[in-house]
Amino acid sequence: MGRWLLAAAVYNLLWGLAMALAPVWTLGFLGVSPESREIWPQLWACIGMIVGVYGIGFLIASRNPLRHWPIVLVALLGKIFGPIGFVDAALRGALPWSMGVTILTNDLLWWIPFSMILWNAFRASQPAPPEGEVTLESALASLHDQDGRALRELTNLRPTLVVLLRHTGCTFCKEALADLARWEASIGAAGVGVAVVGMSPTAQHLRAHGERRGLRTVAWIADPDRKLYRALAVPRGTFPQLFGPRVMLGAARAMLGGHRLGALEGDGFQMPGAFVIHQGRVVREYRHSTAADRPDLAALACPVGG
Repeated sequence: MGRWLLAAAVYNLLWGLAMALAPVWTLGFLGVSPESREIWPQLWACIGMIVGVYGIGFLIASRNPLRHWPIVLVALLGKIFGPIGFVDAALRGALPWSMGVTILTNDLLWWIPFSMILWNAFRASQPAPPEGEVTLESALASLHDQDGRALRELTNLRPTLVVLLRHTGCTFCKEALADLARWEASIGAAGVGVAVVGMSPTAQHLRAHGERRGLRTVAWIADPDRKLYRALAVPRGTFPQLFGPRVMLGAARAMLGGHRLGALEGDGFQMPGAFVIHQGRVVREYRHSTAADRPDLAALACPVGG
């Protein structure tokens, strides 16, 4: 990350210096007509000074990219809106299309590295799960529902569909809770219990989210330390798993279904999962390939043929 920002600093300083000191030459290099070059040099030189100032910002950010992410964010926004403004001006004939060559090195080249710096900065800001191995037995024994019953007791009593949510503000979590509400009666009729686990601070807080979506009889388990997530090896998501094309399409589907984004509660990078647990072991499981997966939890809990 530091090397990319250092490269951006050098590029901006050199290009900004060229624009400021030789505006007529650089305009000619970009195909601006001689008539326009009589009007533009002062404005072009001012733009060059702005470009150079960004270079100083990148130089500062290169020393600690995660700390100085706001500089990267502002720069990325400029590198997104700049090409949009250029295309609009070129379509209206206000700028020659030949000037678009600068977009390749001024803007497009930096989209991916700057986006990944912001990704890493956001990831680093989220609470990572505590280190240390957690066994399934210890996690089941230490986690309790809203009525004080240990999850081990619930899963020993009967097979239990244990649904591990992402943060409760996630649109996919709201969609999963609404789906589970539709299947709640049929799952219960098959003799399978349901426990919903989330990173909320208390089971009552988690329960309030579920009851707004029609869930009434499930067990609510608060797991802010992600003991069960770690015991079941449910990982934090990668960029494609959280922001890939399938996820974007899934988010549109969920939001059109009325499941809007809410406040971040817990680790925004945590992946979800669903497991049927009985007598201390996992009987069946569904591991999400993306955050947008919408598994048939009723079929997972009550498969045909038992």
